[in-house]
Amino acid sequence: MKDIEKEFKPSSWSIDNKTAIYALVVLLTILGLVSYNNLPKENFPDIAQSKVYVQTQYIGQSPQNIEILVTRQIEKRLKSLKGLKKVTSDSRDNISIITAEFNGNVKIEDAKDDVKEAVDKAKPDLPQNDNNLKEPTVSDINVADLPILYVNISGNYDLKKLKEYADNLKDAIESMKEISKVDMVGALKPEIQINVDLNKMGAAQISYTDITNAIGYENIITSAGGLKVDGMRRSLDIRQDFKTADEVAAMVIRNPTGKAVYLRDIAEVKDAFHEQESYARLKTNKDTEFKNVITLNVSKRTGENLIGASDKIFELIKEKKANEFPKGLDVTVTGDQSDKTRTTVDDLVNTIIIGFVLVTIILMFFMGTTNALFVALSVPLSCFIAFLVMPAIGFTLNMIVLFSFLLALGIVVDDAIVVIENTHRIFDNGKVPIQKAAKMAAGEVFLPVLSGTMTTLAPFVPLAFWNSLIGKFMFFLPITLIITLLASLVVAYIINPVFAVDFMKPHVKGEHDHPKFDKSVKRAMIGFGIVAVIAYLVNFGMGNFVVFAAVLYLLNHFVFVKWIDAFQNKAWPKIQTGYANLLEKAVKVPGWVLVGTIGLFIFSIFFTVVRSPKVEFFPQADPNFAFVYITLPKGTDQAYTNEVTKILEKKVAAAVEPDKDVVSSIISNVTVSVTDPQDEDQGNYPNKGKIAVAFVKFGERKGKDTKIIMQNIRKAVVGIVPGAKITVDQESGGPPTQKDISIEIAGDNLDTLVRTANNLKKYIEKQNIGGIEELSADVQDDKPQIVFDINRERANREGISSAQISQALATTLYGWKAADFRNTTEDDYEINVRAREEQRYDLDAIRNLKITYRDMATGGAVRQVPISAFSDVRYANTFSNIKHKQQIRVITLGSNVLKTGGYNANDVNAQIATAMKNFKTPAGVTLRMGGGQEDQTEAAVFLLSALGVSFMLILIILMMQFNSVGKTFIIISEILFSIIGVLLGVSIFGMTISVLMTGVGIVALAGVVVRNGILLVEFTDLLMSQGQNLHDAVVEAGRTRMTPVILTATAAILGLIPLAVGFNIDFAGLFTHFQPHIHFGGDNVAFWGPLSWTMIFGLGFATLITLILVPCLYILHYRLKQRLFGKKKEVTKAELAV
Repeated sequence: MKDIEKEFKPSSWSIDNKTAIYALVVLLTILGLVSYNNLPKENFPDIAQSKVYVQTQYIGQSPQNIEILVTRQIEKRLKSLKGLKKVTSDSRDNISIITAEFNGNVKIEDAKDDVKEAVDKAKPDLPQNDNNLKEPTVSDINVADLPILYVNISGNYDLKKLKEYADNLKDAIESMKEISKVDMVGALKPEIQINVDLNKMGAAQISYTDITNAIGYENIITSAGGLKVDGMRRSLDIRQDFKTADEVAAMVIRNPTGKAVYLRDIAEVKDAFHEQESYARLKTNKDTEFKNVITLNVSKRTGENLIGASDKIFELIKEKKANEFPKGLDVTVTGDQSDKTRTTVDDLVNTIIIGFVLVTIILMFFMGTTNALFVALSVPLSCFIAFLVMPAIGFTLNMIVLFSFLLALGIVVDDAIVVIENTHRIFDNGKVPIQKAAKMAAGEVFLPVLSGTMTTLAPFVPLAFWNSLIGKFMFFLPITLIITLLASLVVAYIINPVFAVDFMKPHVKGEHDHPKFDKSVKRAMIGFGIVAVIAYLVNFGMGNFVVFAAVLYLLNHFVFVKWIDAFQNKAWPKIQTGYANLLEKAVKVPGWVLVGTIGLFIFSIFFTVVRSPKVEFFPQADPNFAFVYITLPKGTDQAYTNEVTKILEKKVAAAVEPDKDVVSSIISNVTVSVTDPQDEDQGNYPNKGKIAVAFVKFGERKGKDTKIIMQNIRKAVVGIVPGAKITVDQESGGPPTQKDISIEIAGDNLDTLVRTANNLKKYIEKQNIGGIEELSADVQDDKPQIVFDINRERANREGISSAQISQALATTLYGWKAADFRNTTEDDYEINVRAREEQRYDLDAIRNLKITYRDMATGGAVRQVPISAFSDVRYANTFSNIKHKQQIRVITLGSNVLKTGGYNANDVNAQIATAMKNFKTPAGVTLRMGGGQEDQTEAAVFLLSALGVSFMLILIILMMQFNSVGKTFIIISEILFSIIGVLLGVSIFGMTISVLMTGVGIVALAGVVVRNGILLVEFTDLLMSQGQNLHDAVVEAGRTRMTPVILTATAAILGLIPLAVGFNIDFAGLFTHFQPHIHFGGDNVAFWGPLSWTMIFGLGFATLITLILVPCLYILHYRLKQRLFGKKKEVTKAELAV
């Protein structure tokens, strides 16, 4: 018996120093609560994508020119960077956008530095001395850059006045330390406009260059040095910047002949607005019509508290409306992500509380109320320790972290259960002194508990090294679990033994048969009363909670203890006896038990194949937003796009009218904020619009399905505008992913690629594959274009270069920034020169634009030559843009898969892939499936490798503990056979398999299921070392360890069930307003449901494996060992008989 009496010194020390431990508990509680309160709270973690973007503007250039002059020059410098995964690019009118994607293990700061260095090396290869070419910018994107809310300003004011109010609010919001940037949409951009009359300019023999140079020379603020006057040195400043538009108009411009010409004589000069480039409109539940708004898109800084930032903005708006803004100004906040974050955090916290209550209840029935409570306390204490660590490692409180705590809920009690249950068994109702029992219990199970905890942690280790965007999101799961489970080990061996020593008392048979309202109960009620009075003075909800706790105390004293005694003394012994009888029968035929289990495993695979459950990459919740994306043909201006958007927004409003009680707002945007909010492409597109329908919170939807509402929106808008591509989709429910369907067509010849894309699109459409929303190519060849064919020889004879012609045309159409207008508080107020509006849109006027210059070949005489003298004009179509992937031209056919109608992205892609086998591609063209399928394949490969690494880590830990290959594989087999429960559960209940979440669940399951097997095998070894024979040791170990095995498995399962079914109670509302808002479902259950059910099904079946199969495998292993290595003298006849 000497081995049983060994102690674990830290536990013994804590028992001998109880006062210090209680002080530690109080300190942990206070600091943990403070840390929790101070942790930044957000919906998703702030993640920097492993992508660096290089944007280069080149005004007046076509996509083909951008590709040749800019994109290729930078790409060839980027391709050799270390850690580079791939380079993609998009060459459009006036701009090149290159994306360098790096491996996940490359720090984004290092990647940006490398890209900047590569871009610097490429600069000499770019066109030189061209003012139209802007400096390349290098940037990255963080999830935190997405707007946290939208502030909409409207009222019966002109746009200039509205912008003043918007600027006021924008500056105030940007001054907050929590805010990184505020973008303005729907506002007019002020400028000093110099609208030149081309005819008058030609008659005066003045060029654009004369005008811009004159403005630049006059609009100056400079210092001319210092001057000593009367013994004092004074600086000499020249301040000749323009104060008004009239000053600009009165400026004298001299033409090449020396004749003075006032600017106002050849141009209209006015303080006005640039033509409106973006539009925004809003309709809330209070509005009958859409109203024009200026929208502020507010983004927070990385690591800042989203809820705190939102609260500050609301307080600021309230203050501005009360003290500064007129009553007629309406300021409305939409898309507030803090609502989503509060709901997510509150729901998950409430779910954790529900799980905690369920775990505590099951513990009460097995261990009694007192033991159950101090085992259950291991949950908050472990969490408090984790809360203290999280700020040090830069973690925020987001949905990933909170789910990690929920997943840990049923696992962190495992260590405490084993320690306390073992203490209770050795204590044996007072037969062994409690201090000795607690020390012996901790020492007896320390190694198996430590080993079990390490094997539980092992599968989460490879998950922490997932080097992808999705892996960065999931990174918070393994790290939080590892910290919390390590904390639970400390709580189980340092704190729980102290609780056991002070609170574990011997029970007298029948003591709860006739409970009385004795002195102890009266003292407890007086204590509850005093605490309740104090609590009511602090907070009404806290007082109600204390009263509720008092009621629970009375129920436990007069009711629950009877039920618990009946369960412990009658029901549970019968269950144990039944299990022991079943185990007796099983160990007599261990081989058949193994064969039956293998047969069930094969059957589960076959059954799953037959049932063919749906497979998806990432789980999708009910829409919180429905987005209508509008794309008109390339070349469409923003004004026409705005008119089309107006038509569609009325259709959307009519479609949601029957369900307007669940719609909080509808926002329309044109040009700006018209792409997917999580898309890396957040450019400005005059031919695009977006209508965003925001729904109320899930708990306020009164049972209405927002998927059906989104389907009604789709029916109302799709196909009603000829030539427009209109798609309807919901927000992305997790990390940014690519389109559901993405077919990449790669090659060198653009004409061939476009033709192949069009043919493939028609071919797929003929296959009538259901679920494809709208297949479209991201590169078109029908962008309208006017081509000026310059006769270089004729132009050069006139002494005119192509650069002069290009600059003259660009200034006429786009304008030329002559200088900054500084007499304003505006950040970006330019003095712009360009042709009058009616001449900008007159092709004849542009063709006859005169190039004015001094001809040095004729002695410097002024000459004027119209562009038509050396050019021909023709109409043509060109490419909308040119895309590269790894320096190869590529066109992508993409589409979303309809979420309604039972369609599944994997099924649809499989049908497309099958159909494409019969599609003939031209020489030099390749086809491949990319997009979401590429992400899914990458995730599946990693999860399989992570599962393999988990196996190896668990194998090493078990080998170190048992020093036995056979026993290691007995326990490892639990992982394999637990998959039976997952496959049968998913197939029987018709659930969808999520490649990501189900895969993570299986990896996590690998560590959880083995810890009970470790307890069983280790205790069997212990009993045999004490002299018991094989049969008795196996049966006794099973019977003895049945309680902790059932308890730990049930606790883990009960902790996950509330989230798996979406059961939620608002405890704050319950105690403060008596409104619990009970509901089922929500975003959290959609997101985490697949992982939760995987754990529940797998762990449930693994419990049966532990209790039945593991003892049988132990016997088979022992027999095999005896046959291989002899030692028959140690085998009794009884052992050979079993």
